[in-house]
Amino acid sequence: MPDRELDIVLYGATGFVGALTAAHLARHAGPEVRIALAGRSRPRLEALRAELGPSASSWQLVAVDATDTPGLHALAARTRVLATTVGPYAAYGKHVARACAESGTHYADLTGEVLFVRWSLDELDAVARETGSAVVHACGFDSIPSDLGVLVTAQQAAADGEGTLTETTLLVRSLKGGFSGGTVDSARQQAITARADAEARRVLGDPYALSPRRGEEPSSGRRPAAGLAGRLRRLVPVDRDAETGRWSGPFVMASFNTRIVRLSNTLTDWSYGRDLRYREATDFGSGPMSPVLAGGMAVGLGGVVAGMAFRPTRALIDRFLPKPGEGPSPEAQAAGRFRLEIRSTTTTGARYRTRVGADYDPGYGGTAVMLGQTVLALALEKGLPLRAGVCTPATALGEVLVERLRTQGFTFDVEQVPAATTPQHAE
Repeated sequence: MPDRELDIVLYGATGFVGALTAAHLARHAGPEVRIALAGRSRPRLEALRAELGPSASSWQLVAVDATDTPGLHALAARTRVLATTVGPYAAYGKHVARACAESGTHYADLTGEVLFVRWSLDELDAVARETGSAVVHACGFDSIPSDLGVLVTAQQAAADGEGTLTETTLLVRSLKGGFSGGTVDSARQQAITARADAEARRVLGDPYALSPRRGEEPSSGRRPAAGLAGRLRRLVPVDRDAETGRWSGPFVMASFNTRIVRLSNTLTDWSYGRDLRYREATDFGSGPMSPVLAGGMAVGLGGVVAGMAFRPTRALIDRFLPKPGEGPSPEAQAAGRFRLEIRSTTTTGARYRTRVGADYDPGYGGTAVMLGQTVLALALEKGLPLRAGVCTPATALGEVLVERLRTQGFTFDVEQVPAATTPQHAE
């Protein structure tokens, strides 16, 4: 990339997660990194810059609306990397992403929207590969822990000579913290779109919907159980591990994260494994209330997703969910954490366990760190991005981002373990 006036532009900087990301950059970028804050309101940008202190005093400010196509193209052409926190991305991200792809500017976002990433693959991948732009989606809790966690697991198995991954499950062991109002709004808008659009429903129902080589993928993401058990599982997706007796239920972010991991596998010519079968779930333990809690999560989550598609129920649900721009107190964020565990079997029969976690609120402080380190890596690290075009964090930044996050207190620990300690969920 030829030299640009700026290294990083943070668009949507005055939003809740945007301001947290700006604060992270102010602490970690260094004075040599040329940064600009961008958004709709210059007075709010000025107030944010003042709050960030001396390290941000020289940062430029750019007022531009998400619908201002010429303004966004002019902004993208000035910088090496542009990160945006402005969602829902299907509504407010298309002009931003296109401006970056056409300008040869690296782009990063926090989307958790399958339909937006599918649009990006269809509309931007070819032009981004031509200009050398890396369009990197899902650079927050959606979906860096999942994406990089499976990456390091596959790399360790390959280094050990144990083949590629087959049955692989991410389990949420512990999660304390909230999902941002922007994430909730993205889910809401996607549900509304799906209700009115049969093609959108088809995409959302396909576990390999993001694959650019769909004809070479498996016909489904998981072998369904037969008979009454199979029908019940589809209605209430709850599992009991036959060896440990632990119960698991759905994970609210699984429908997006799993597709990002599968996309990473495809973009690297199935380096994780042609037989990779990947899913995500929440661990509810083995106590007497565990199946009740897992079932309650399944029914509740299904009800919320269905309710968001209809105006009367959506209005009721919205009363209890955070609004875009809202977030927890600093004290609540400081108490946040997440602990994930990835269990995988390889083609040689070896078993691996990967622990991924951090002492950050996943949807706020943790996401700000992940996005901040993503853009710093894209702007500063030699050899990045690893590829141009529409990418995932694993395929654009790989081990470089893993190491950067480790310096920020993130855990990515992989170990090969005896089969008895890593039982797989019964199919």
